[in-house]
Amino acid sequence: MKKRIIKLLVISLIVSFFVGGTVLADEKYDLTLYSIMTTNVNFDDWLADVEAGTGLNIRVIAAPTNSDTRQQKVTTVLSSGDSSIDILEINDEMAASFKSTGWLEPLQGTVLTDDIIEYFPEGYLKDMITSRNGDIVGVPGYSGYLAFWVDQKKLDKYGFESIDNKEDFIAFAKAATEDGNYGYGGSWEKTYVFNEIGTFINLFGGDYFDWTNPANKEAIQFMYDMVNTWKVTPIDQIADKYEQMNQKFIDGKYAMLFMWGTGTDYRNAGRYGEDQIHMALMPKFETRSVFTDSWSYVLNSASRNKDAAVKFLNYIAGKEGMLSAWENFDRYPARSDVAATLPRNEITDMYKKYSEETIVRGRPMVPQTMEFISDMGTIFQQTMQGKISVDEFCEKAQEYVDRYK
Repeated sequence: MKKRIIKLLVISLIVSFFVGGTVLADEKYDLTLYSIMTTNVNFDDWLADVEAGTGLNIRVIAAPTNSDTRQQKVTTVLSSGDSSIDILEINDEMAASFKSTGWLEPLQGTVLTDDIIEYFPEGYLKDMITSRNGDIVGVPGYSGYLAFWVDQKKLDKYGFESIDNKEDFIAFAKAATEDGNYGYGGSWEKTYVFNEIGTFINLFGGDYFDWTNPANKEAIQFMYDMVNTWKVTPIDQIADKYEQMNQKFIDGKYAMLFMWGTGTDYRNAGRYGEDQIHMALMPKFETRSVFTDSWSYVLNSASRNKDAAVKFLNYIAGKEGMLSAWENFDRYPARSDVAATLPRNEITDMYKKYSEETIVRGRPMVPQTMEFISDMGTIFQQTMQGKISVDEFCEKAQEYVDRYK
């Protein structure tokens, strides 16, 4: 306990790192980790697992919760050659921006070696965390799906056994829209809606990088109709990120949505279960497609503690590390051999179903990912508000693809 108190004091002091202050620490650390998970109630248990499994004494810096601020901080650290942070957690957007810059240490020779790399998702490694030179620069912390979630109480109330196709989706959305509640909910803030735009494009069989594809227009028209024609989803959700969307789902304002993860927020709110909110198989429109994602652990190439950092990453990539992330954070193991050892439950069964019955895709990323995402989100919001037409959206979207890709 005393050791943890000292660490917490040091963590509070280390914040000055980001505002130009000086950090004084009495305790010696083997490496510094920049983490997005510090607010999780099980973070200390996870950290204890890592330290016990590696013998390392780890200093932790909490990453900002705001996505724009977080990316700016990480960019500053890596681009400036700052060596004060050794290991960082980065998402797909940051990976796309940083993987070919030389700021991240290659890991294929030290961590993702031939004996374990076959168990990681090949397509994800190739598309998301392999540089143009062929270096693998990150260890996926988990495998996630932007899955389809439904409120079983509403399915039962409106007489639906399941949502299997586009027709079911529309019918259920219309039926469940009443008394101030909506059939579908989204997170349409301009830097978040990218995921839903891509999901519907995939379902309609389109291509995010080709806005001459008629399926792309059909997908955007479908989303427009949900707001303006059928009125089964609210326009005011253009301000919502996942936190707001999930709370509305928990409160019964929405009947279905797309969301990452394994239902932790719903479970914590007492709203998770086969008779309440649960994951369901993606409906099939033209295709049955789903996005996969991860947050990956990367090694700052400017680190002065690379031996310790490699030891940390080997633990994260190993069976013990994968299982600790599952047990403490509900993060589904990125390694297929570890995932196969998990006790069966509704989540593991559904993840298996997704891997076997859907087209699993990495998200369409470009080097200037956040600029691309923000610009696309802005014109999407304008379209949903009727400020520009669907045709104008498609024209502008292709301009952004040509500019950023």
